[in-house]
Amino acid sequence: MTGKWSQALQLAAVYVGTIVGAGFATGKEIVEFFTRFGFIGLLGMIFAGYLFITMGTKLMLVAIETKSRSYQELNIVLFGRFFGTGINGLMLFILLGVNAVMLSGAGAVFEEQLHIPKEAGIFGTIVLSILVLTVGTKGLFAVNTFVVPMMIGFSFLLMILSLRLPQFVDHVMWIPPQSDGWKAVLAPFTYTAFNLSLAQAVLVPVAFELKDENVVKWGGRLGGILLTLILLSSHFTLVMLDHVTLYEIPMAVMMKSLAAGLYWIFILIIYGEIFTSVIGNTFGLERQIRQYVPIHSTIIILTIFIITYFISIIEYGTLLSILYPIFGYIGLAFLILLWVRPDKE
Repeated sequence: MTGKWSQALQLAAVYVGTIVGAGFATGKEIVEFFTRFGFIGLLGMIFAGYLFITMGTKLMLVAIETKSRSYQELNIVLFGRFFGTGINGLMLFILLGVNAVMLSGAGAVFEEQLHIPKEAGIFGTIVLSILVLTVGTKGLFAVNTFVVPMMIGFSFLLMILSLRLPQFVDHVMWIPPQSDGWKAVLAPFTYTAFNLSLAQAVLVPVAFELKDENVVKWGGRLGGILLTLILLSSHFTLVMLDHVTLYEIPMAVMMKSLAAGLYWIFILIIYGEIFTSVIGNTFGLERQIRQYVPIHSTIIILTIFIITYFISIIEYGTLLSILYPIFGYIGLAFLILLWVRPDKE
């Protein structure tokens, strides 16, 4: 029994680490989907948490039930061979777009927080990534076991400090006027659809290897609950920042004002989260492209970075606010088919 609980906790950690990417770490992703809508955004966030708990768990249970070893196989089960193959092809372009957003985020950290030109930050991140991908990725993936818990800890620390600020309740309950307020209704669905459709690349093979439905149920539920708590803690911090939509790295701005002594550690953690996301995405892209195009991996990696570099020159906030919602709308088909699929019982 103890062994199963240990496996469930490890699965929960993998689930959280997969979802908590660079957009989450900077706070920009949470602002775009939830915080800018005020109290309505908070309600949407709670519902998104429910979807993470139920749909994330169901995703892994379906992987076990259908004996799917990869997200490509699962998509063919959900969409059929014709549409599933098309969706898998579309995932390539989505991963390229996400990689471009990550690189732009790295540039934004250098520009907004370190006052170093954005292009230098992007180029430096690409060079470091190529070096690591050439040498090997095992050590870098191990960094996540340090970076993710530290980032979660800082999120809760900032929330506690925010709770002590005057007019906290007024800020949380405020409903700002929005010209695109209708997006607040769709946000919980598009946000979870986007994240789960990308996370299946990791969660499907992990569930297939575990093959234990009880472990997957408890691990998925616990991971979903933790994600909900992290989302809420970040929102309660960000809602206290005036003109929150104007900042590229809003969580760093709050850290500087609430706990300046820990500011540089937090910047390092945000960059670490972005860096590991870039490596993970590029590694996954290279493996998938090589299935279709049998050329040397170094050429594929260089091509990926050339394409994503030119996209990443666009401002980080602009890129994230355009691409992520679009990817969310695309992912809705995945979420709906997963939702309506009958449970095994």
